[in-house]
Amino acid sequence: MKNINFRTILAQPGMVVAPGAYDGIGARLIEQAGFEAAYMTGAGTSAALGYPDFGLLTMSEMVENAAVMARSIDIPLIADADTGYGNELNVRRTVRAFEERGIAAVHIEDQVSPKRCGHLDGKEIIARDQFVSKIRAAVDARRSPEFVVIARTDACAVVDFDEAIWRANAALDAGADMAFVEAARSMEEVAAVPCLVRGPCMLNVVPTGKTPTVALNEAADMGYKLAILPALLLSAAIQAGDAALAEVKRTQRSPEPSTDLFEMFRRFGADEWDEVRRRHGAGSDMECR
Repeated sequence: MKNINFRTILAQPGMVVAPGAYDGIGARLIEQAGFEAAYMTGAGTSAALGYPDFGLLTMSEMVENAAVMARSIDIPLIADADTGYGNELNVRRTVRAFEERGIAAVHIEDQVSPKRCGHLDGKEIIARDQFVSKIRAAVDARRSPEFVVIARTDACAVVDFDEAIWRANAALDAGADMAFVEAARSMEEVAAVPCLVRGPCMLNVVPTGKTPTVALNEAADMGYKLAILPALLLSAAIQAGDAALAEVKRTQRSPEPSTDLFEMFRRFGADEWDEVRRRHGAGSDMECR
């Protein structure tokens, strides 16, 4: 059970920043860095399983990865639920599956399946009424009123900005808690979204993507309620991994770690698990049988 539910955090003044991760290690790092929420990136989850972000993962693969991350932390986890993995029936099952595993929020988008990363070319979107029906099904599926449904539209890059705003507002009218207009193409569009959308808005911060990079304090001033940084730890891990591997090839020695082995284990709960062992007698003078 999370110590603070996501709606309580969203109700506070200011913008919530949720860095992205793709496993329990990244989720723990985000929590230990003092952030109020974490984000499970679909692109990172795909990469961790050896695939590009082309909609190749199943609902079960995404849900189970989110479950690992959620159980690793006490802060809320927001998860990428892609297209909901089918029609309204599939969306219902998807929402129930994420909710049952302790995820605080999901976003569901209007791309045709299989989808693509929102900052790649070649996207297609479903019809307006199909999107609204999916969002209505997602809202109806949740068992707890604390579970947050975020409606994402990719219409900005496929049709135009006006269509994206229409879809965002229609999704909010259908019961979504927050709107996510993906891949705004200029700083003017980024700034206009919170002004034109009739409800809380989420911003996707993707350096080198289709949307201009916005400083987080500027996004908050624009009126955004939530900002995700999906590629943050994925990019850092790739850069650090490349550097470490290059150093081994160059020096023929393993680089010295920045922290010792025992401290690393402590960051992932070793002290708590040792206490469980002590409390239940493990490691006592009992003979092995």
